[in-house]
Amino acid sequence: MHRELAELGTTGGVILRREAIAMGLNDRALARLVAEGAWHKVRRGAYVDRRLWDSLDPLDQHRVLARAVLRTAECPAVLSHISAAIEHGSEVWDVDLSVVHITRLDGRAGRREAGVKQHRGILTEEQIWQRDGVSVVSPARSIVEVTTEQDVEHSLVVANSLLHLKRTSMDLVAAEAIRCDRWPDSLATRIVVALAEPRIESVGETRTDYVIWSQRLPKFEPQYTIRDHSGQVIARVDFAAPKLGVFLEFDGRLKYGQSQQGKTLDELLLEERRREAMICSLTGWVCVRITWADLMHPERLARRIRMAIDSRRISAG
Repeated sequence: MHRELAELGTTGGVILRREAIAMGLNDRALARLVAEGAWHKVRRGAYVDRRLWDSLDPLDQHRVLARAVLRTAECPAVLSHISAAIEHGSEVWDVDLSVVHITRLDGRAGRREAGVKQHRGILTEEQIWQRDGVSVVSPARSIVEVTTEQDVEHSLVVANSLLHLKRTSMDLVAAEAIRCDRWPDSLATRIVVALAEPRIESVGETRTDYVIWSQRLPKFEPQYTIRDHSGQVIARVDFAAPKLGVFLEFDGRLKYGQSQQGKTLDELLLEERRREAMICSLTGWVCVRITWADLMHPERLARRIRMAIDSRRISAG
């Protein structure tokens, strides 16, 4: 998802006002460049080429904004919390990307500033990383920090994403959580550490797993391998409860109105249905397909899954 910004250097393409003035521009010329659409004003005193800005997805736009914040900061600071997680490559869900999180390194309390949330913290050398030339807290630290700002579901998206990408490990996250055990607003931290699962591959799968936990459904194994009678692997499903005879598939990968790998949506849907039928025929299990809309109603989704479990029990009984 992330574009490599390394080729743009540590600046991310950001031009500061003082640099523009040194280039011979004045405030009137800067305003004209923005008005004409040549430059985009990232924040006060910081600009970027409009074509570059428009070519970036929201997460990479946040990364550029974060670089602008660091370059205009009046104190030594590093990216932290959700901004650090994004810089490390994390997927996110439903977070405010207009606010950049930094941690001051001078030990002073953070001051309020539009579009920036400053944090005060004590960081060791191993907790401060350099990524694409930008100072950022470690992935494990960023996960724990996010749990103090977001609820369990939103935090799990970040934790699972960075773990799946192998940016960090469960041991490092657990150790960081112990180190930060007495932080304010850390009630969600232990739950996130307990629920985090490196095998989960996407935001939709994380949110599905959260529904399973929060609605007190039976345990489902993520990324479960299906084998035929000879032991050959024929498929892998998002979640499975083999003893209950039910598996779950998240349909969020199929974006309506778009083609993938040269195939139309109808062709992709047909392939998915054939694959589902093959798995059901081989295992005798029942499939519950889950969409983004289903995740908006966890109680309703949980009832569907329970009904599938009950129907399997009846047919087997």
